[in-house]
Amino acid sequence: MRARGKCPMQVIGAAMRKLIHIAYGVLKSGRPFDPEMKTA
Repeated sequence: MRARGKCPMQVIGAAMRKLIHIAYGVLKSGRPFDPEMKTA
């Protein structure tokens, strides 16, 4: 995102949002995190 001209806070916000979605999915499903799992 930084290479596309976004400011640093937008990049950090997007990364935080992605991590929150991953954490919520792990908690909701009850399965351990699998980095090989593909997300939509």
